[in-house]
Amino acid sequence: MLAIALLVFREVLEASLIVTVVAASTRGVARRGSFIGGGIALGMIGAIVVAIFAGVINEAVGGLGQELFNASVLLAAVVMIGWHVVWMSSHGKEMLRHMQQVTASVKTGSSSVAVLLAVIALAVLREGSEIVLFLYGMTASGADRMDLLAGVPLGLAGGAAVGFALYFGLLQIPLHYFFNATNWMLVLLAAGLSSTAAGFLIQADWLPTWGNQLWNTSWLVSNNSLFGQALHVLVGYEARPAGMQLVFWLVTTTMLFTGMRLMAARQTALRVRAEAQQAEPTRNAASTNTV
Repeated sequence: MLAIALLVFREVLEASLIVTVVAASTRGVARRGSFIGGGIALGMIGAIVVAIFAGVINEAVGGLGQELFNASVLLAAVVMIGWHVVWMSSHGKEMLRHMQQVTASVKTGSSSVAVLLAVIALAVLREGSEIVLFLYGMTASGADRMDLLAGVPLGLAGGAAVGFALYFGLLQIPLHYFFNATNWMLVLLAAGLSSTAAGFLIQADWLPTWGNQLWNTSWLVSNNSLFGQALHVLVGYEARPAGMQLVFWLVTTTMLFTGMRLMAARQTALRVRAEAQQAEPTRNAASTNTV
């Protein structure tokens, strides 16, 4: 039972951490609960479909189907998170003003949450399909049915509890700094997913390693420890990273940071131009009265 609970806990933890960061980053956005719930439901349905066709996926592309499937899911999530981060760079201040002025839900931002629905669905799809496949393998190898019935709920509850704890911790961040903090968490999340995708592509021999092991920090934080697994999801931590994984991490971080800066600068320029246009009639009227 304990082995099953730990297995389910690990997979649920990875999915719940991603859902938590997405939920926190869309704080105050209208209908986000429906989008998040819809993403979880779609991911669960997709996980069941993947489990049904697990044999076909595993045998695809010369037996490398699972690695390529995982890499594709992760890279798609990176693209969608990146879009949201750049979008928030130009809309975050506007949302902050709305949240400070009214107590009702913010009406802007629903299009961005719709994109993050897909991120949640992909996260739940990947982790859910792995849970189903692992449990199927355990059942086939003779695991006791009572162990499954007791271990699965225990693992689900533990993973969800950690996710909720992180979520309510994020909500304690002062509103003034909230969007910057969650935006940076999303940047690191996307970089970590990108690095993990590179790892799968290396396993499939689609990418060179550029160094099998740049360093080894297993003595400090092991990949198999709870803290190591949480860091792996949130920032892409690897105790023994390959060079290509580091390249993917750095490129993703640099691209998103650059996109955020450019969009923020563009939004500031547009706001200054709009304020100047609004002030122009006032200056003209003042000049006329003076004459």
